[in-house]
Amino acid sequence: MREIYIKSIRKLRQNKEEIESRLKIKITIKGTNVFIKGNSADEYFAERIILALDFPFLPEDAFLLMKEDYLFEVINIKSHTKRTDFEVIKGRIIGTKRKTLKVLETLTNAVFAVKDNDVAIIAPAYEMHKAYQAIISLIHGSKQGNVYARLEKARKAQLGE
Repeated sequence: MREIYIKSIRKLRQNKEEIESRLKIKITIKGTNVFIKGNSADEYFAERIILALDFPFLPEDAFLLMKEDYLFEVINIKSHTKRTDFEVIKGRIIGTKRKTLKVLETLTNAVFAVKDNDVAIIAPAYEMHKAYQAIISLIHGSKQGNVYARLEKARKAQLGE
């Protein structure tokens, strides 16, 4: 049995039955503590999905984590900068009308969510490093255009063009 703590229980309550049926586990919610009971592999996948739902990911994006080749990573902005203007940094990551995140999602086949001072990423294993590095570059102050160019170059190299 696994126990995890999550801040926002609402989205989990809405998707509890689907998670239980897809993974053949039992979820018990006591306050902000969540208990997962099932075989260890299913408990592991359920934990990843529940943690993703605690971020503003859509349920269908969180369910990508049922696939073994998808990874879930959380980047704490404070850990990667000495700056204190986190709203500005988050604004650079998100972009006007979420444009920066949309471009990053297209270039990396990843899904991003920003909550508090964290950026969460769900991506295929082979794309996670690029997605992670793109976010770190934006936190450090790189221009969006430079980050996009680096991702485009990496994509072309991967495709052998």
